[in-house]
Amino acid sequence: MPCDSKGHRSDQEQKHIVSSENADAGSEPGSEPGTGPESGPEGEHDRSVWDVVVVGAGPAGASAAYAAAVAGRRVLLLEKAELPRYKTCGGGIIGPSRDALPPGFELPLRDRVHAVTFSMNGRLARTRRSRRMLFGLINRPEFDASLVEHAQKAGAVLRTGASVSRVQQHGPAVPDRRTVAVVLADGETILARAVVGADGSAGRIGAHVGVKLDQVDLGLELEIPVPPTVAEDWAGRILIDWGPLPGSYGWVFPKGDTLTVGVISARGDGAATKRYLEDFVAKQGLAGFEPVISSGHLTRCRSDDSPLSRGRVLVCGDAAGLLEPWTREGISFALRSGRLAGEWAVRIAEAHDAVDARRQALNYTFAIKAGLGVEMSVGRRMLSVFERRPGLLHAVITGFRPAWKAFADITRGVTSLGGLVRTHPLARRALDVLDRQQAGAARATEQGRREPARDDEGRDRDQKDGAVTP
Repeated sequence: MPCDSKGHRSDQEQKHIVSSENADAGSEPGSEPGTGPESGPEGEHDRSVWDVVVVGAGPAGASAAYAAAVAGRRVLLLEKAELPRYKTCGGGIIGPSRDALPPGFELPLRDRVHAVTFSMNGRLARTRRSRRMLFGLINRPEFDASLVEHAQKAGAVLRTGASVSRVQQHGPAVPDRRTVAVVLADGETILARAVVGADGSAGRIGAHVGVKLDQVDLGLELEIPVPPTVAEDWAGRILIDWGPLPGSYGWVFPKGDTLTVGVISARGDGAATKRYLEDFVAKQGLAGFEPVISSGHLTRCRSDDSPLSRGRVLVCGDAAGLLEPWTREGISFALRSGRLAGEWAVRIAEAHDAVDARRQALNYTFAIKAGLGVEMSVGRRMLSVFERRPGLLHAVITGFRPAWKAFADITRGVTSLGGLVRTHPLARRALDVLDRQQAGAARATEQGRREPARDDEGRDRDQKDGAVTP
């Protein structure tokens, strides 16, 4: 935004930020532009077989392709759409996302968030501020395209308009046990030593692996252009509104002259979610502005026992159902799981038999569960608390300073939900108390359901026996 008397940064100053972890890192081997499939050692590979094929060029797929390419492998990145393409997403880049970016990656930031307004279905609004930036806001088309460019510079080859119909690890299309066949919709078959599925929660690769999902939510979002006076009011500040539906919330994210406004709730009552969005927009005084984009998207969380691999095929990001269950934040999960998938896909590509490939796939699963899996477990507990007692959560985060500090630390990447519970005894005890309260409430509810049935049966017997029932 233009610099003014309030000290806001100019467009040029605030447009980009360099990954905090990698700002001073030197270039990685093989990251020079122009290193394509021919750049591997001569005679090491059958030139008709790719080392790694990545399906899907979102943050997870681009990260996987980059990680495999910088290791010197021959990598093909397949994307069914043309880039850039729109994605329903708030576009918040928290600390773990920044830290998972490639070396020297410049974030195309639209705004820097220093303040958060929390409200309860439009009421009880309170704003908390921070001197340090909490997180940044991006538009996904720009962000995704930039990630793909970094993967290409590292040596990955991109093919757009390539829709995958199925993956085969056995059969006539597969020449040997070290090869996976990726079959495109037009019938073309591409061979690889390892495949990474990053084609979304409804993609082909997740179905092949057998990903199981136990939480599905509906997100609705609008991109609303606003005049400068409205944009100025929102600059540097976001709104998070705890909604009227169990587990629901809404958001307003400022991105220059456009506001990204959305809501999310459990799938099952789309009409109620749509009403929440309409009411939410009206309460923010934005109903008079015409959105340029209106979109919807289903987010899906994996179950604890869902597989992350099958043979020489791995899944990551949305394709694996990896996202934080409470906030449904998925970008950092996509970037981190994508990087791990790319690294372990290289090891699988180098495996000479099924036993070694299986060992590497299990190592990938362990790496995911030890990190992202712990965060998801805590997120599920937080969602359970939030669904039953949103008012308590609102009161704690707006009125209890340590809770606000924990929120700020998580967004900056100082800690994570899992790390917070693991290293802060107070947070762990508070969550344990809430868990016990919820378990007690659930038992009381179940007992309440049974008691009337026994009362009715007893009353019926009394009436049959001629007794007087009060």
